[in-house]
Amino acid sequence: MTDKNIYENLTQLGAATELPQDPDQAVLEKVPNPQAGTKYMVRFVAPEFTSLCPITGQPDFAHLVIDYVPKDFLVESKSLKLFLGAFRNHGAFHEDCTVSIGKRLVGLLDPEWLRIGGYWYPRGGIPIDVFYQTGPAPEGVWIPDQGVPPYRGRG
Repeated sequence: MTDKNIYENLTQLGAATELPQDPDQAVLEKVPNPQAGTKYMVRFVAPEFTSLCPITGQPDFAHLVIDYVPKDFLVESKSLKLFLGAFRNHGAFHEDCTVSIGKRLVGLLDPEWLRIGGYWYPRGGIPIDVFYQTGPAPEGVWIPDQGVPPYRGRG
C-alpha cells in the first residue's frame, strides 16, 4: 500500500477547510490503518473543547480524552479537529456531546475498542464528568490512565 493509496480520498487535509457550523455537517474522514493487525492504542486530547448549553446558550468547556484501538481504519486528525470544533456553536448537554462524539467515531471506524472521557468544567458549581466505552479494553494493549484528575480547580 503506498501513501497515495492511503491518503488519496481525503478532502480536507492540505486544503483550506471552514469550520462546520454543526457537528452533523462535519465530515469525519478515515484512512486505512497501515499497521492493521497490530494491536495498539491511539489517543487524542482536546483540552479546550467547547459547546453551548442547549437551554441558556452559555458556553460549556471540557477536556476530552479519546482513546481507541484501531482495526482497519484511523480517523484523520484534521477532520476530527473540525468535527470537535463544530460543537462550539452547538447546544447539547455534556452527556449528549460526549457520548455522541464516541458513537460517531465508532460508526466511522468500527474500532476494536474506544473510550472517551469528557471532563467538563463546573457550571453552577458542579463539574460533570462523562465516560463512554464500547466494552472491555482488549488484552495485550497498553491502555494508560487518561491522566485527568477529579475536579479540584483543574485550571
